[in-house]
Amino acid sequence: MNESVANYPLIAIVGPTAAGKSDLALVLAERLNGEVVNYDSVQLFRGFNVGSGKLPPAERRGIVHHLLDRLEPTDVFNAGDYRREALKVLADLRSRGKLPVFAGGTGLYLRALLMGLFEGPARSEALRERLRVMAERRGREFLHRLLARLDATAAARIQPRDTQKLIRAVEVCIVARQPISAMHASGRTALEGYAVSKIGLNPPRAQLYDRINRRVERMFATGLMDETQALAHHPDAARIKPLSALGYRQACAVIDGTMTREEAISATQSATRHYAKRQLTWFRHEEDINWFEGFGDDPQVQSRILVTLGRTPVTAGKGALASPAVSPVL
Repeated sequence: MNESVANYPLIAIVGPTAAGKSDLALVLAERLNGEVVNYDSVQLFRGFNVGSGKLPPAERRGIVHHLLDRLEPTDVFNAGDYRREALKVLADLRSRGKLPVFAGGTGLYLRALLMGLFEGPARSEALRERLRVMAERRGREFLHRLLARLDATAAARIQPRDTQKLIRAVEVCIVARQPISAMHASGRTALEGYAVSKIGLNPPRAQLYDRINRRVERMFATGLMDETQALAHHPDAARIKPLSALGYRQACAVIDGTMTREEAISATQSATRHYAKRQLTWFRHEEDINWFEGFGDDPQVQSRILVTLGRTPVTAGKGALASPAVSPVL
């Protein structure tokens, strides 16, 4: 693959959790001389393996995976940080003629890479703390009403229950003295020099929910509690943000004695099903996604995707990926 080509190929796999994105990424990377790039926010952290669904090294079939286990549990990392790290990975893959295959579930991280981020004001910890206290005392709905007064467009896009996004949106509006939605619209720099092929997985809902339920049961049976226990005993456990992620949050409740193991499993299953719906809603708002019905580990779905890639400007050749301007991978 010629690294100097103006529109270097890049594949991004999107879809809900448990849809088989990691399995599909392995197949595409194997067939098309690629390497996998993670865009799941929890899988970036060391020590978060079972609950994040991180593919063990023994199951990666020799395919190089990037942006896994890059951070210490207490590190602070955001979408802007992700974009900077992903751009470094892209430059490396391009220099070696490898196809980037992105797989994960944090839509904001992928959007940050492909569409860019606005340059917002620096964080105001004092203001954020006041807003957190306000949310605790008066409820998240109060924050949402406050945002609606400051920026109706942003309020329409942010769920009233998403406290973290509400706090950041209100903070930006107050500090910048302008709507955050206006800053988003005017301050983005999209990824340039890449021909992006977005592949969406949309499995039948009942089958997806069954997979989610079984995956959660497996997590609790194969080490999630031990993993969470070790992280919860970290000297700075209060600073470990991923402990609030799905599965880990419920496992912490078991450790604290506020939930039974059975209640934690049921709560995680329910929350993960809702999360899968939110992921689909998020990605449905993204442009230029080629959707496929079924799971990414289904050979028939994989074959359809490979055929479709062969019909786009980025075409699959004999064990390689090429375009009219890109030399086949050897």
